[in-house]
Amino acid sequence: MAFLILPAALLVMLTLLAPMALLGRISLNLYDAVDLMKEALTPLNYVNAFADPYYRAVLGNSLLIAITCTVLTLMLALAPAYWLSRLGPRWKSPVMIVTLLPLMVGNVVRSAGWMALLGTQGAVNTFLVWGGLSDGPVKMMSTTGAVVVGIVSVVLPYMILTVSSVIDSVSSTVEEAASNLGAGPLTVFRRVVAPLAAPGIAAGCVLTFILCINAYATPVLLGGARFKMMAPAVFDQFTRAANWPFGAALAIILLITTLLMTIAGNYFLSRRYVVSA
Repeated sequence: MAFLILPAALLVMLTLLAPMALLGRISLNLYDAVDLMKEALTPLNYVNAFADPYYRAVLGNSLLIAITCTVLTLMLALAPAYWLSRLGPRWKSPVMIVTLLPLMVGNVVRSAGWMALLGTQGAVNTFLVWGGLSDGPVKMMSTTGAVVVGIVSVVLPYMILTVSSVIDSVSSTVEEAASNLGAGPLTVFRRVVAPLAAPGIAAGCVLTFILCINAYATPVLLGGARFKMMAPAVFDQFTRAANWPFGAALAIILLITTLLMTIAGNYFLSRRYVVSA
């Protein structure tokens, strides 16, 4: 058995672990204005990252945006995921294809669509002014709300499909039994379906959080130059500042933060639903 999984393990090591190890090694080097990078073994880049109020604010803003988008996505996805899981065979495949369609469009294209909707001369402002609901264009671009809307629209299909696949495995007879005992629809979902679907809910939240905190195109296009998250900050250090050691340190901080938050969130969700069940 160990021999059979060896090729997959080697592939993971080559494609994931090796680049991460290289990134970690680069983060311990020092930046030099002439040579760009000097060989060293120092945690100075990490110290500077945490000592700088700007990058602490960027990390805090990234966490806040990611948590907000994850919670909103879960709230928006529960009803469609349940409905999709209970559809008959005739309609389930077409609806699932429609749910998958947004994933076939790149994040940049979808962000451009939101720019066309939320811009000063966009469709939303045109409708507000035409309908007399506003005296002039409302600033919606380059705001936190625009970034949240854009990110949620990107990750929502992932959450719907993940949660619906697990709810689909929950037998409807269990819900019927709870209803026969006097439980209402919301009580059935909260006390019966949600605990049984806890693994899918936790997996969907983890996947969504990872996608949200590592978002790049949507914050750059919808948030503007002043809106900062960790992924654009890492990109700026590598490309604009040419400070590879500091950019690598920011990337490792983002990676570790993502791992810690996903582990904590997965543990919290699983424990909550197990206890409530």
